[in-house]
Amino acid sequence: MPKAFWITGEKKCALRQDELSADNALIEVEMLYSGISRGTEALVFAGSVPKAEYERMRCPHQGGDFPFPVKYGYAAVGRILSGERKGELVFALHPHQDRFALPAGELHALPAGLPPERAVLAANMETALNIVWDSKAGPGDRIAVIGAGVVGALTAWLAARLPGAQTTLVDINPARQSLAGALGVVFAQPDRAPADCDVVIHASASAAGLRTALDCAGVQARVVEASWYGDRSVEIGLGGAFHSRRLQLVSSQVGSIPPDRTARWTYARRLSTALQLLADDDALDTLISGETPFDTLDRDYAAILGNPETLCHRIRYEPSTKGR
Repeated sequence: MPKAFWITGEKKCALRQDELSADNALIEVEMLYSGISRGTEALVFAGSVPKAEYERMRCPHQGGDFPFPVKYGYAAVGRILSGERKGELVFALHPHQDRFALPAGELHALPAGLPPERAVLAANMETALNIVWDSKAGPGDRIAVIGAGVVGALTAWLAARLPGAQTTLVDINPARQSLAGALGVVFAQPDRAPADCDVVIHASASAAGLRTALDCAGVQARVVEASWYGDRSVEIGLGGAFHSRRLQLVSSQVGSIPPDRTARWTYARRLSTALQLLADDDALDTLISGETPFDTLDRDYAAILGNPETLCHRIRYEPSTKGR
């Protein structure tokens, strides 16, 4: 029987035996790595998912229901164990579990050149791609990204690749300067954040960060709120020059593709693109801030989420010999 990670109560967790579907149409996969999405999983761990969002916040193949107990997670990298695709390395949106079975269409082959260790960033890259689309940033724009977590850093990395764009990653933690440098992005602390930006993306999940984002925006600029606050209320100052500058404040959420792309883009195409983008730059490995064996995840999980230095924390599984 497979073993899965469950959040069993407020800031409580356990490894439990689970069941594997007997449906022969599904393809069995052994997990090699999964990634912890610190921001979202911390809200789930604390029981901070609002009741009104219980259904929208369900991840693919989630076990249980909010608030608890719940099997949660969405960054799985594994190896197919049997059939025509035996041995193929794949990414899937699945909770932390050492073996699982899914339909073929939900198992996305890793492109050539993408190490499976880095592929745990795929869901975060998909989110960052959606944010850049929602921002409508273009070549030559002055762009600020507030918050140097994984999603903010990946968004800045993408934005910096727009021809002629001037992209700055802003964070209160001066240690994030080395991360920005590795990703080829200019870094600034909030008191040195750029002004008169064409596009500002907020990804710090804090009221102070959102204020900084509004301060960075130029006349008629677009400010994208990419943070998710769970059940927290956030005060936002819309006085001062907000109206006179005619700022646009819009939301971004990976659960839907921007309307101007839905005629051509599917979720599968977006995820495939995210995986290919991850293969393009070895510097993206700097976003993996640590690694923990799956067998001790129940003991280590709270500390991983509670550490402000955590970016993407990778979980390592011990593969069987069955799929080799």
